[in-house]
Amino acid sequence: MFFHMKTTLIIPDPVFRNLKRRAAERKETMSALVTEYLRQGLRATRKPKRPFSFPTFSAGPPKVNIADREALYDLLDVERDRRLYGAKRKG
Repeated sequence: MFFHMKTTLIIPDPVFRNLKRRAAERKETMSALVTEYLRQGLRATRKPKRPFSFPTFSAGPPKVNIADREALYDLLDVERDRRLYGAKRKG
């Protein structure tokens, strides 16, 4: 047993004219043609999107062993001093 549902679709004029022409060429109703196209579209499998990947680049050799906390803090102090004072602070 089949049930049919009436609905209203807003279809741009050029698409409507194309659909009407194709239905006439195939000697079938527009409803039958739209139903066929909808079934095809619903059956079609979509290609999965490629997962996003962040760009990678080489930053050169490491400046410090991050496991050595004191060396890391010393380097951060030097970097901060360069930004603030333009040169390595003595002390």
